[in-house]
Amino acid sequence: MFIRAYLRASTQDQDASRAKHSLQSFTEAFGKAIACQYMENASGASAERTELRRLLSDAQAGDVLLVESIDRLSRLPADDWKKLRAEIEVKGLRVVAVDLPTSHQAMNARINDDFTSRILDAVNSMMLDMMAAIARKDYEQRRERQQQGIAKAKADGRYKGRPVNLDKHRRIQELLQAGFSVRKTAEHAGSSTYTVQKVKSKMDSDQ
Repeated sequence: MFIRAYLRASTQDQDASRAKHSLQSFTEAFGKAIACQYMENASGASAERTELRRLLSDAQAGDVLLVESIDRLSRLPADDWKKLRAEIEVKGLRVVAVDLPTSHQAMNARINDDFTSRILDAVNSMMLDMMAAIARKDYEQRRERQQQGIAKAKADGRYKGRPVNLDKHRRIQELLQAGFSVRKTAEHAGSSTYTVQKVKSKMDSDQ
């Protein structure tokens, strides 16, 4: 069984590798190991994600696409989710989400009964669609609340944009000054390489 783990964070300031250890623990509980990881900072509301596209291109029939939760794979509108599901099915991938127990049977090769396997696949397919719909609804509600908050803050003259995480930026500066590479700094600071590059550029311009 070839397990391909997909890790995604929504913004460049978030750490896409955050779920790495929980996914490793999950696979080890089934006596398996992650064979390949695909990690990126991108919106789940877009199907055009570089690492997701690479995963689908690399995938072979029978592989497992492992995610922490369905919302890491999709916050897509219904039609776009159907297209992505179709791509996954054409590739012969089986989606496993840590927070979706009905999907875990794909990690267990002991189910040899064709009838039972088909029933479980049908149940899991229904649950995947339901969880994807919930993830999209949650995305839309949060976006709506965010826009309402921004509009109110602008009306009150309080809107200043996204605040900078000063503690994280300070930690990044310390690591860079200590000679760590951009990638290693990102790993130790729990940040993205994009954020590290921004801090590094500012440090260079201040010198």
